[in-house]
Amino acid sequence: MLSVSDNEKITRVGRGTPMGELMRRYWQPVLLSREVAEPDGDPIRVRILGEDLVAFRDTSGRVGMISEWCPHRLTSLFLGRNEEDGLRCVYHGWKFDVTGACVDMPNEPEEYDFKHKVNMVAYPTLDMGGVIWVYMGPPELKPPAPAFEFTQQPETHRGASKVIEECNWLQALEGGLDSVHSSFLHRKLAAGDGLGFDGLRADATAGRLDVETEDYGYRYAAHRPIPGRQDTYVRSYHFVMPHVQIRAAQLNNDGSWFKFKIAGHHWVPIDDHNTLVWNWFYSLDEALTQDEKDERGFGNGPNEVDQQTFRALGNVRNDWRIDRAKQRTASFTGIDGVNAQDRAVQESMGAVVNRSGEHLGQTDKAIITMRKMLMNAMAVVQDGGVPPGASDSYYHLRGIEEVLPHDAAGLEVLADKMFARTG
Repeated sequence: MLSVSDNEKITRVGRGTPMGELMRRYWQPVLLSREVAEPDGDPIRVRILGEDLVAFRDTSGRVGMISEWCPHRLTSLFLGRNEEDGLRCVYHGWKFDVTGACVDMPNEPEEYDFKHKVNMVAYPTLDMGGVIWVYMGPPELKPPAPAFEFTQQPETHRGASKVIEECNWLQALEGGLDSVHSSFLHRKLAAGDGLGFDGLRADATAGRLDVETEDYGYRYAAHRPIPGRQDTYVRSYHFVMPHVQIRAAQLNNDGSWFKFKIAGHHWVPIDDHNTLVWNWFYSLDEALTQDEKDERGFGNGPNEVDQQTFRALGNVRNDWRIDRAKQRTASFTGIDGVNAQDRAVQESMGAVVNRSGEHLGQTDKAIITMRKMLMNAMAVVQDGGVPPGASDSYYHLRGIEEVLPHDAAGLEVLADKMFARTG
């Protein structure tokens, strides 16, 4: 468990807070590239790490990420006109480029013009892997580009989605890092219902968790003995600081793999009470179909998430659309969609859960290690150092799952595959 004071420290992400300053040392995914696809297209509101920003793609194709509030009279630049390499405030016509510089002040006579003195908050961006990334930390400490392996695949072989989760980022991250919960929360009770997992994931419910720290975070593996057999189901993952998981694909019911063999999540803080959950996946061989990109059955597609607001259709206001009849006969939860099930249990804890009342066990080792790593990294940043994961050491990481002999050490046996080098 965490003390009340440590829980407060590790969950708050505003500028000037220890965790907020740590978060600002990494590239954060904030938009799908398609949301700002057109030069001179509509501005988009972005709230990230407690800051209100506006994104726009200018005439030259550059993506700007600037404060929402015009420094003249503090009206919203979301209302602005995106024109001729800048965003123009509709109140008095002040115009700003992607660097935050004021480039036009048409309401002031020439002799009183002071545009050269006005600069607003603006952050560098990258358009990579179908995602717009923003860096909000000190310019001189900007880390390498976030070239996760999924960003390097052709558009035909990768997919990404996002959804707003209505709780603090840490409990969302902890839900993702928790390996064993999938044998319960996501379990099918009847074949063919599309609600979750059966087979190995449902049968092997208890296991041992091994964690090994790395310079980017850590890697870990859950070893689950398979009932009635002499082997073990081993599922391995990577945790990349501060809020990324890289995981293996799941086996289909017939023993084949899903086409997207590698996947992962980012749990990006919108503010202290809301999280932007990114889901990404890719194939190293066959192209993905549109249904696969829509993540049918995972709780992130157009039937579960409004594709304009990115708000989940199942939420606390409608009890996450739980179906008690299905819970009795079809699935452990009665909630459709794997990630919809995740959101339900994590949001049900409240906006920011009080971890001082927890009782953690051996299978919570990944969560315990992550919390210690975040606490240490906050101290490193406060002392002027470079935190783990602010480098390029995660570029070729892969999650792997296999059935191994019962006494196999999964992290050792799977090491070469988990650190795949592609050139």
